[in-house]
Amino acid sequence: MFAVLITAELNQKEKTMKKVISTEKKPIKMWLDDIEPGALSQARNLANLPFTYKHVAIMPDAHCGYGMPIGGVLATQGVVIPNAVGVDIGCGMCAVKTSLTEIDKESLKQILGSEKENRGIRALVPVGFKHQKKAQPESCMPDPERLNGVKKSRVAELYQGALKQIGTLGGGNHFVEIQQGDDGHIWLMVHSGSRNFGLKVAQHYNRIAVKMNQRWQSSVPKKWELAFLPLDTEYGQNYLAEMQYCVDFALANRKLMIERIQEAVSTVIPDVQYDPLINIAHNYAAIENHFGADVIVHRKGATSAREGEYGIIPGSQGSMSYIVIGKGNPESFTSCSHGAGRVMGRKQAQRTLDLETEKKRLDALGVIHGMRTKKDLDEAASAYKDINKVMANQEDLVDIVVALKPLAVMKG
Repeated sequence: MFAVLITAELNQKEKTMKKVISTEKKPIKMWLDDIEPGALSQARNLANLPFTYKHVAIMPDAHCGYGMPIGGVLATQGVVIPNAVGVDIGCGMCAVKTSLTEIDKESLKQILGSEKENRGIRALVPVGFKHQKKAQPESCMPDPERLNGVKKSRVAELYQGALKQIGTLGGGNHFVEIQQGDDGHIWLMVHSGSRNFGLKVAQHYNRIAVKMNQRWQSSVPKKWELAFLPLDTEYGQNYLAEMQYCVDFALANRKLMIERIQEAVSTVIPDVQYDPLINIAHNYAAIENHFGADVIVHRKGATSAREGEYGIIPGSQGSMSYIVIGKGNPESFTSCSHGAGRVMGRKQAQRTLDLETEKKRLDALGVIHGMRTKKDLDEAASAYKDINKVMANQEDLVDIVVALKPLAVMKG
């Protein structure tokens, strides 16, 4: 009877896992059946690394990245791989539930505001390559003293510049969104990372890893872009410490933006109350215990989904986003997707998508947006997977708590 119950439980947990590839040194467990060839090739590389632990997990939003698929989860023993974290260290999501139950379009426009008129979110949150005009208070930053044991700290070299980067959105797929939840409340959401600060740290340690791997004549081919740092080296330990500082900086960055967004809201609608912040990162590595062993879990475009843990899975521009709660599925290393995932690259989207069609789609949904030129098509909804299918493919990883409909969006 006990064995039957265990089998039933495993079948329930694996009901949406689409495929297991067993032709490589380690299995590849996939939560999608439409993976692009480039991403699959990268997943095979991960499965053939000499230090990969148990298996490779590929989330339903997976697509090609540098070295490792975005939407990939890799556990390793004894090493950390900078490119398996990525260049936007600590990139992630923050969401806040407000006491508001409705908001009209005119109020939304006033809250978004105008940079030229120095009002609203657009004036308070720099976007794209823009930084703060003045250095922000050091109290906004993570404590740099935690890195006192790191020799030649890259974070220390970049710290003063980071004081002007904190509280800024960045570009690409980063966004600020005001949403209507099916719980009856208005929500605020921010997607952003560690800005140029994290990029420089990531590049620094990947260069070191590449040089060290060449010196050792590593068996990992250079073309795989998966150079590694052993944990028993000074560089390996320094990377873990400085990477974690960038993860904390990315959270501090999002927190400051949320504060500025709340300031913009208060100028239009006073006395709004806010629930505690929900935060989840999707580009990092961490020491975790899985299947009885302490390993380094790399999540690149994937988020933690431990049992009972709240998370955020955003859709593409104009589609639903979700507050979720993890189920703690061990087969995914207790992980889930970080969003919808791209189906075409940025340049391809700009070349092939029709601007008027994409604008009309957003207008029909009643979303206040900033899509104006062909350049903006890199973030059009048609450049991304269907979030509904992505969510359906990970029913064994998370439960949906709140579904969030976009009302207004500001892209980086």
